Amino acid sequence: MKGVVLAGGLGTRLYPLTKVTNKHLLPVYNKPMVLYPLEALVLAGITDILIVTGGEWATDFARLLADFKSFGIRNLYFAYQEKPLGIAHALGLAESFVNGDKCVVFLGDNVIEGNIIKAKERFERMERGALVLLKEVPDPQNYGCPILDENGRIVRIIEKPKDPPSPYAVIGIYFYDPEVFSIIKTLKPSQRGELEITDVNNAYAERGLLEYEILEGWWGDAGASIDAWLRVNNLVAQTGANKLKL
Repeated sequence: MKGVVLAGGLGTRLYPLTKVTNKHLLPVYNKPMVLYPLEALVLAGITDILIVTGGEWATDFARLLADFKSFGIRNLYFAYQEKPLGIAHALGLAESFVNGDKCVVFLGDNVIEGNIIKAKERFERMERGALVLLKEVPDPQNYGCPILDENGRIVRIIEKPKDPPSPYAVIGIYFYDPEVFSIIKTLKPSQRGELEITDVNNAYAERGLLEYEILEGWWGDAGASIDAWLRVNNLVAQTGANKLKL
């Protein structure tokens, strides 16, 4: 299984911190933010990894990760997203890297207390389809929120619903079979001009091929706002991150 870390975007929600660097290079407690998803992948045994980034600080990732093998990464590659055209667009740049294998996609500003080993092992047993990670949150109206049927299956994911159909958020960790790249090629830009990852996940849901796992431990989107970034810093300082056991 290949790992893809998406670390592009403009980082406008963390401005003015991002006036001088890519948001994924900002510190979270004692290390740059992007190291957390990389460590989570390596902990799950995924060591062939592609980082998709963009903007004027893209080469700083290469400087940070010049000695990538010391982080447990076997092979590290980079792709450059010329314009921030959405998560699904960024993932589409990984097609030749994934090369027909399964992949796990990790948004570069997502930090977790625990690990993705259970989800990875479940996805490995799936012949086809996709798997997303869910987390119960107090404000699902601020995220992609799943509609679950009577059997507990995801029927559809709604972005930032006014009346959330469940207490869960779809967090930025996704597992896909190779069909994901064919799906991306059929997408049309959303109203904000981006190819949306929710549309990818809903394409799998419509086919009955979208599974999920509930993430154990805390989860933080360190790129959501200055307050969210501070919260994740404090959580890592208090409990640590990427732990084998909670």
